[in-house]
Amino acid sequence: EGVVMELADCALPLLAGVLPTASPEEAFKDVAAAFLVGAMPRREGMERKDLLSANVRIFKEQGQALDKVARKDVKVLVVGNPANTNALICSKYAPSIPKENFTAMTRLDQNRAQSQLAAKIGVPVQDVKNVIIWGNHSSTQFPDASNAVVNIGGAQKPVPSTINDDEYLKNTFVSTVQKRGAAVIAARKMSSALSAAKAASDHMRDWFLGSGDRWVSMGVISDGSYGTPRDVVYSFP
Repeated sequence: EGVVMELADCALPLLAGVLPTASPEEAFKDVAAAFLVGAMPRREGMERKDLLSANVRIFKEQGQALDKVARKDVKVLVVGNPANTNALICSKYAPSIPKENFTAMTRLDQNRAQSQLAAKIGVPVQDVKNVIIWGNHSSTQFPDASNAVVNIGGAQKPVPSTINDDEYLKNTFVSTVQKRGAAVIAARKMSSALSAAKAASDHMRDWFLGSGDRWVSMGVISDGSYGTPRDVVYSFP
């Protein structure tokens, strides 16, 4: 109820109403977009796999509710970790909804990577684009700057040649992005909050409206592209 009060107090012009409920079927009735953030939280010293058993029950229930009451074209974004696995579980329990409508959030990793590259080059973050996150939303992900470009003085330049430091791009950059979530937890004793909310907003906006010439990464159920195994949730551009 406190969150509902705060939302009202924001006087948001696009907020038509809020329904607080503990019932997934009530929450998901006829929704066009679902943000699944309610997972067991990650604490310091935990890896995302430690959350797995607790979250199977949560995402089974949410998948079944979506299957029963949501629109069949609902766009589902799983934020709660382990996001890739949770998205797969949710999809399995919602067989009437196309599996391409289930995604896991790797946009936070993309935003982290973009921010690191912009800081390294010394440009505003919006001037860097087309960095890719491959794989799992975890420390095994692969942040890829090989196709990233940066706008410098109105000209588009490749990020690798602009930075001109293979050691940084192949090691420091990759490691920093992979471990950023753990670094945030160590610093604030809680997992990412505001940055994750911003990334979820970015993800859903681009899914509905498109992203123009900017590449975006999302965890989706693989169709075998790029030689990946089929039917695993994997982050692609």
